[in-house]
Amino acid sequence: MAETNTVARSLHDVGLAAWFGGSLMGATGLNGAASEVSDPEQRSRVANAGWNRWTPLNLAAIGAHVLGGAILVVGNRGRLVGQQGVASQSLAKTTLTGVALGATAYSRVLGKKIDNAGDVPVAGGTEPTSQTPSEVAQSQKQLKTMQWVIPALTGALLIHNAYMGEIQRPQAVASGMAARLFGRS
Repeated sequence: MAETNTVARSLHDVGLAAWFGGSLMGATGLNGAASEVSDPEQRSRVANAGWNRWTPLNLAAIGAHVLGGAILVVGNRGRLVGQQGVASQSLAKTTLTGVALGATAYSRVLGKKIDNAGDVPVAGGTEPTSQTPSEVAQSQKQLKTMQWVIPALTGALLIHNAYMGEIQRPQAVASGMAARLFGRS
C-alpha cells in the first residue's frame, strides 16, 4: 500500500484556506459592516466582537496549516534532499509563512489596542473620525493596511502551494532528481 499524506495535506490546505478566507472576509465584510451601526461609539465594539469570535478559530486554522506543513516536510524529506529546487522552494514557503504569521500577530496587537480603548467614536472597523482618540486612530490606520497584507500573503501561500504541487508531478521529480545527481540546473 502506498504511503499517502491526505491528512497532512488536508490540515495544511484547509487551515490555509480558512486563514485566507477569514482575513479577506474581515477586511471586506466585518470591518466595513461596522460602519453601518448608527452609534459611532458602538462601531468599534461590533468590529472587535466579530474579530474576538474569529480569533480562536483563526488560531486553530493557522495551527492546522503549520502542523500539516510540518508533517508534509517530514513525509517529503527524500524529495527535499534529492530533488533539485525543492529545498529552496520549501525555504521560500517557510519564510512567507513566517511573514504571514508575523503580520497576523501584529494585526491582532493593533486590534487589541482598539478593543481595549472601549467605546470610542469611529467611522468603521479601520476608519477613524475626527473625534477618534489619536492612539486609536493611529492603530486603525495601521490596521487598515494590515487587513490587506494578510490576505495578500496567505493568497501568495495558496499560489505557492499550487506551484509546489506542480513540482511533485512525476516528470518534475525525475528531472529534479537527475539534475541533483548529475549537477545540472
